[in-house]
Amino acid sequence: MKKLTVKLCIICALCFAGAASAAELVVRVANAPSTGTLVFQVYDNPDAFGDFRSPRKEVRMPVNADGVYRLNGVVPGSMALLVYADGNDNRALDRTFIGIPKESIGLSNGYRPKGPPGFQRASFYLAEGEVKNVDVELYQVLGESGQWGVGLGVIGRSSPYVGSDATVAQVIPAITYFGERLQWVGPSLRYGLWGSDTFRFAVNATYRIGAYEESDSPILIGLGDRDNTLMAGVGLVYDGPNRIDVDFRYQHDVLDRFGGGTAELRVSKGFQNGNVSWGPSLGLNWLSSDLANYDFGVPDWAAIAGRPAYDVGSTVTIEGGIGGMLEITEHWRLVIDINAEYLGDDIADSPIVADDYVLKGFAAITYTF
Repeated sequence: MKKLTVKLCIICALCFAGAASAAELVVRVANAPSTGTLVFQVYDNPDAFGDFRSPRKEVRMPVNADGVYRLNGVVPGSMALLVYADGNDNRALDRTFIGIPKESIGLSNGYRPKGPPGFQRASFYLAEGEVKNVDVELYQVLGESGQWGVGLGVIGRSSPYVGSDATVAQVIPAITYFGERLQWVGPSLRYGLWGSDTFRFAVNATYRIGAYEESDSPILIGLGDRDNTLMAGVGLVYDGPNRIDVDFRYQHDVLDRFGGGTAELRVSKGFQNGNVSWGPSLGLNWLSSDLANYDFGVPDWAAIAGRPAYDVGSTVTIEGGIGGMLEITEHWRLVIDINAEYLGDDIADSPIVADDYVLKGFAAITYTF
């Protein structure tokens, strides 16, 4: 009997502690549909919030007339709230080919991000036992015509060539667009043909700057300039759990500057820190013989003393990098992507190559409407 009494006391104490620490959100939702289901998701993890997946708490409620909804038993602490209208009642947030919500959503603090959402701007603190009022207004992220942005960017790469300290760089208009299927960010464009927000088949295109001008170094004189070109092809994209993404693409020189192509396999992991969304990546690149010789080879007709003919052949390089986006305001964003490509011995042994790596990157500041 004594043991039973002790157990009951412990259970009562635990229940009392849980009741004392539990908190409540009173959510007033504006611009909701007249019927259907609203889904309330509470996030306390910035990485999960940045992907709108794996919330700490989820509650589904039918739309009511007064637009007020109570979320009980919320764990106190720093959190952000996402509300969305589950129009087709499939118990999931429907997304476009590139992962942007298609259904109406609303975030705490009236936050309307123009890119990956930052936890800091949407978060608030809920104390133990507190009943907090939160106002949320639902809206369509892409509107009727998608999301446009304009700005200024620069793309560039270092020079691995003998006797060259030149850096190839070019200023470009930084145009961005996100739609149902189309994604355009600076020098790269992708259009989804088939699949879902997690796995899709797409066509893509990338503006590629030339590797060098022959005036960059005496060793390059007589080889001619390497011109900019447009690469285009197809690819597969997998957006996995925990913001781990796998991207495979093949692209070919559609302007026939060199007539070759490249295949790329890249794995990246996303993180969220404050207003910065960033992630490291690791890639494997296959270069066709036409492309490798265009950038690093010496044709028979250009062989001279001290620069013998050299055929690179098809080869493989390894690439590691880091990319990120700083949300300056809800409309202004700074985007940076920096990579180091490590060249194999096939390239490094060329008589015109001095370094076994190339640094390359893209940076832009944009205003999104």
